[in-house]
Amino acid sequence: MSEQAVQHALEVKRRYETELLRKPNVVAVGVGLRTHGGRPTSEVSIVVSVTHKVPAAALKRGEALPAMLEGVPVDVVETGVIRAG
Repeated sequence: MSEQAVQHALEVKRRYETELLRKPNVVAVGVGLRTHGGRPTSEVSIVVSVTHKVPAAALKRGEALPAMLEGVPVDVVETGVIRAG
C-alpha cells in the first residue's frame, strides 16, 4: 500500500462522501484496505458501510453503489446501524 494510493483514495472519498451517504442503507464512508472473502487485501479502497446488503435486483435506479470511483475500488461492508457512544 503506497502513501500516494491512500492520498488519492482520501481525495476521491472527500469528493463523493456526501453523495454516497445519501444512498439507502449507507451509514459511513471511509478509506481502508479492501476485503475479499472476509480477509483484508493490500488494495486501498473506499469503504462504504451499510446497515445491510441488498441484492442489486432489489435496488431502484440510482441506488446502487459504484464498483469504482476515479480508479479507486469501492468496498461495501455490512456493519449494521452505527450509533455514537
